[in-house]
Amino acid sequence: MQQEILDTFESYAETYCGKDIDGLMALFDDESNISLIGTGADELCADRAAARRLFERNFAEATAHRFEWHWRQVTLMGDAAVVAATLTIHLDLDGQAISVPIRWTVTMIRRADGWKWTHRHASSAAGGQADGAAYPTD
Repeated sequence: MQQEILDTFESYAETYCGKDIDGLMALFDDESNISLIGTGADELCADRAAARRLFERNFAEATAHRFEWHWRQVTLMGDAAVVAATLTIHLDLDGQAISVPIRWTVTMIRRADGWKWTHRHASSAAGGQADGAAYPTD
């Protein structure tokens, strides 16, 4: 079951890198009110339409080439799951190759057609926060 859940991460990466908006949105549950939080201050989505607009904006600004997974922890609770993950997204932004380290939390629900995402939260580690410190000091 954990592999089925992790397979959705591979599907996310493939559809995101392919700028396949319909394939990407198909990963999200259409029976619930999905939510999405991105790394940008204005990236707060409380429904499918807002999430779609955010992904389309991301696709217009840059082209992702690869998702590099570092750590993933799956927690199962019956027909629901939470996955915490760290990754690096390798992309092209204005002709320049950059790598963006990201932390994710994804919640999912099991449906008849497989695991569907209901929420995705992305963040960047706080800059200026030393190892072992609880809060950033810079």
